Amino acid sequence: MSGKLETLLENVMFHSRWLLAPFYLSLIGCILILLVGLFQEIGEIFHHLMAGEGNLIIGVLNVVDVTMVANLMVIVIFSGYENFVSRLDVAHESEDKPSWMGKVTYSDLKLKLIGSIVAISAIELLKAFVNIKSTSHEEIAWLMGLHGMFLISGVLFAVMDRIANGGKESH
Repeated sequence: MSGKLETLLENVMFHSRWLLAPFYLSLIGCILILLVGLFQEIGEIFHHLMAGEGNLIIGVLNVVDVTMVANLMVIVIFSGYENFVSRLDVAHESEDKPSWMGKVTYSDLKLKLIGSIVAISAIELLKAFVNIKSTSHEEIAWLMGLHGMFLISGVLFAVMDRIANGGKESH
């Protein structure tokens, strides 16, 4: 009886990974929402361009920012699904399969996440610097402090990863 109970428990635990699938599907929905926001941002850029007002650089940086977030979400969806739920067999048979797909470990994912967060933070800081006349010194100080903390966190993640791997890169 104990063997059957153990098998049942192990099956439930093993198959519970599928509970993560709705999370990945919701991230795909969030990318669609970002796409709507991207089109709105491009519309605003054209509006300001035609009116001869506004700072085009800020608009372009907003587009870069949204793109970085969408890229980050794709990495999380693909690598999270492959690491925790199931192989994406359809992708492995495709010529268009990204070269990193199937090779991103959980440790790599953490480093890619923090790297993307640092890049997004840098873009926000750059937007503040480009718009420095209307940005308060206090806001710039906060942005610089947060960016510095993200940067330090990223370096610490990389150092901890290297230590955990015995001094070897995780790739």
